[in-house]
Amino acid sequence: MSQDPGASPAEEAALHHLLAAGTVDPVFQRIADVATGTVVGVEALARGPVDGPLRRPDRMFAVARAVGRLGDLDELCRRRAVEVAAAAGLAGPLGLFVNVEPLAAPTVLDPGPAAVALLDRGVRLVLELTERDLTADPARLLVFAEQARAHGFRIALDDVGADPASLALMPFLRPEIVKLDLSLVQGRDPREVAEIMSAVAAYAEQSDAVVLAEGVETADHLATARGLGATLVQGWHVGLPAPAEHLAGLAPPWRPPVLRRPVAEAVARSPFATVARVRTPRRASKALLVAVSRHLERQAAEQGELAVVLAAYEDAVNLTPASRRRYRALAASAAFVGVVGRGVEAEPEPGVRGADLVPDDPVHGEWDVVVVGPHFAAALVARDLEPHADPTDPTREFDYVLTHDRPMVLEVARSLMARVVPRSASPASGASSSASVRVPSGVRR
Repeated sequence: MSQDPGASPAEEAALHHLLAAGTVDPVFQRIADVATGTVVGVEALARGPVDGPLRRPDRMFAVARAVGRLGDLDELCRRRAVEVAAAAGLAGPLGLFVNVEPLAAPTVLDPGPAAVALLDRGVRLVLELTERDLTADPARLLVFAEQARAHGFRIALDDVGADPASLALMPFLRPEIVKLDLSLVQGRDPREVAEIMSAVAAYAEQSDAVVLAEGVETADHLATARGLGATLVQGWHVGLPAPAEHLAGLAPPWRPPVLRRPVAEAVARSPFATVARVRTPRRASKALLVAVSRHLERQAAEQGELAVVLAAYEDAVNLTPASRRRYRALAASAAFVGVVGRGVEAEPEPGVRGADLVPDDPVHGEWDVVVVGPHFAAALVARDLEPHADPTDPTREFDYVLTHDRPMVLEVARSLMARVVPRSASPASGASSSASVRVPSGVRR
């Protein structure tokens, strides 16, 4: 039985029966073009049995989370959504949006025959990742997104703006569609909206992503969504969730967002190897590079809660007390801070995510500092030329590259992000306090 007092025995029993019987019935809500009102897709929304305690999807998922069966429920809802849509005759070029819980995302994605049938019909299948728990295991999410794209799925990041993590991790997940949280069109503080929209606009401009506004329930909401730069809208003003019977009659033209090219092959390379392929390294002393790295850390602090900071230290011994204090301070304000290196613990400092690299990881021998924000991106990547010298010697020499080229910085950042262990591998979860990561053959998960 569940140890969570929020899940009653009746709810837990109902959930186990629901999962065994597969009694999840999706309904579908229309998504329309903001300029013309043309329906371009639908989102599948899970509904439990009408006569039970789990009719409301929020309660159904809360109980599943409490009893440890979130993955089972998430898989059932995804499967039922595509099966029902396929049976109802949904055809391309409409989009079918299906939700995925980040922590329940499968390590190996199997599209299933119904999804393959929809793709063959020209339906654009879009997997929506909610902002909840995005930072718990970003490496796993990166792998999942790349697998999905390899099968022909697009990625949407849902509830953007509800949590700073969704904004900070957008350039890592590379969603083709950005779904704005409903609070942005329903009266949120304009100052907060301005900051969020600035970040979203920057990402959309750089990546050619489509912006979709949720929660459009009135004509005023529609006008706000248009002003926010949304090209697609969803909500009661567009249409209430409805059974699958209406899907067969929908067949409007739509130019969907371009499916992004998978970039998994770049993750296995080290940051220095990635940058040195296109930039000529220079040589400098440790003292100079320390000054540069401190500058980047100050830039990260200025980015605040929208910053992602990633670093590679050759060895945990290089994480001096002063370095630890700086990264602990950054973790208190940034969306995500990760540090990898030989002997680095899963949580070297409170809020800092870490990883002990396996001996043959190509990142060994590198000193890297990467900062990514909506309007700032920089990476210092350096290779130690004297690995056996005194680590405190300020005259030690490194080959290095300092770059502000955003696509290159993001490629470097993804490489380091893929090496950070999940939050569940931290000592607080009962796992080993020093989890090793091997990347060349796949990300640890």
